[in-house]
Amino acid sequence: MRIQIIGGSGTGKSTLGKWIGKQEDIPWIDSDRYLWKDHTFTEKRSVAERYALYTPDIENHQQYVVSGSVFSWNPDGFDNRELLVFLRLDEATRMNRLIKREQERYPDFKGSNEFLDWCRTYLTATDPAMIGTLAEHRLQMMCSVSPVIEVDASLPTDDIYQHIKSAYQKLHED
Repeated sequence: MRIQIIGGSGTGKSTLGKWIGKQEDIPWIDSDRYLWKDHTFTEKRSVAERYALYTPDIENHQQYVVSGSVFSWNPDGFDNRELLVFLRLDEATRMNRLIKREQERYPDFKGSNEFLDWCRTYLTATDPAMIGTLAEHRLQMMCSVSPVIEVDASLPTDDIYQHIKSAYQKLHED
């Protein structure tokens, strides 16, 4: 099983990836670790540093579930995946999840920040070069070498997993 999960910030990619990894006993790869130097999400790694982490992951894992994307710096990344999953979620729910997460991460959070301002552009950005936007995700789905499924991220995690597992099994029935 080689699955990649994409979607806007706050759609539950990491939660789902971690869940699938546990259920299938396969490695869960969080693409945020390629981009960010630590969990403060303030300092980005260089592209060379990202590849230094990515390369062993892709070479050493016959199976994986990855949450997130590397498309902006490695358009061919995870091209051996068997299924691309796009999580969709209504904007109000997504933004509420993000605000709650920011409150939990940062005790001095005042209700808005640069990250949330960027997240609010998810639906309105039209340039697919703008990472983490619906425009970019549509481009990824259009360019995907693997089948793509869209899943409602408001469903319980296990229901989403069952939907993905069913789609994956259908791919291997032939």
